[in-house]
Amino acid sequence: MTEDQIADLASSGLLYLLGAILLILIVVKGVKIVPQSEKYVVERFGRLSAVLGPGINIIVPFIDHVAHRISILERQLPAMSQDAITADNVLVQVESSVFFRILHPEKTVYRIRDVDEAIATTVAGIVRSEIGRMELDEVQSNRSQLTDTIKQSLKEAVDDWGIEVTRAELLDVNLDEATRAAMLQQLNAERARRALVTEAEGKRRAVELQADGELYAAEQIAKARRIQADAEAYATGVVAQAIKDNGIEAAQYQVALKQVEALTALGTGDGKQTIVLPAAAIEAFSDAFGLLGGRKGP
Repeated sequence: MTEDQIADLASSGLLYLLGAILLILIVVKGVKIVPQSEKYVVERFGRLSAVLGPGINIIVPFIDHVAHRISILERQLPAMSQDAITADNVLVQVESSVFFRILHPEKTVYRIRDVDEAIATTVAGIVRSEIGRMELDEVQSNRSQLTDTIKQSLKEAVDDWGIEVTRAELLDVNLDEATRAAMLQQLNAERARRALVTEAEGKRRAVELQADGELYAAEQIAKARRIQADAEAYATGVVAQAIKDNGIEAAQYQVALKQVEALTALGTGDGKQTIVLPAAAIEAFSDAFGLLGGRKGP
């Protein structure tokens, strides 16, 4: 083999080697395998060309290049603490946390420089604004509603950045020592007021029950008197009916009966065995006994 042939073979082998290297470079530069948890932002001559999703992707080698590798996993910002003033001028310290993920990397990359810092600043502003519209009692009692409001406002604010806010939480609402002392004093005063109200309610209830008892007793007495009056009226009616049926003789008989009962009552007491009566009374009693004798004879 001549030297020219050797030189030709060497040049051919070199060409093959260069071709293989070039092919490998084309494959490496043109084929991109994107992990499931990421998206790639591809640029061409400094401009956005494409966003590569998970799997095998092909780009133009040496022209297109991957400029940004963006994680699409949900991430959490560190707990943030900021001061806010409520509508009733109470200074509170609010601790919050935000969970988010990137949905559109092309917006995130080209519209905002530091995503975490931007979200933290936005959350602080929204929290101060929302708490400034509420009084302290509302902040404490409506924390879930306040959280939903902050989350919705944050979603609208970061929508242009290609970010989805998955969760926003108010971890704690702290008060300064002076406010805590004032609230404790107010709580003690409220407890004392409730105790006084309870005691007053008890006394009022006792008076009502006593009045109800007296009213019930009066009703029972009135009922008994009404029954007695009905009985007397019935007796009177019986006497009247007897007088109507038997004439004056029945009336005289009733009068004589009453006179005898009165005489018997006068003679039953101690020291009352001797009774001095006028002659007219004795004559009346004689008539009464005569009537009674006449009624019993038959």
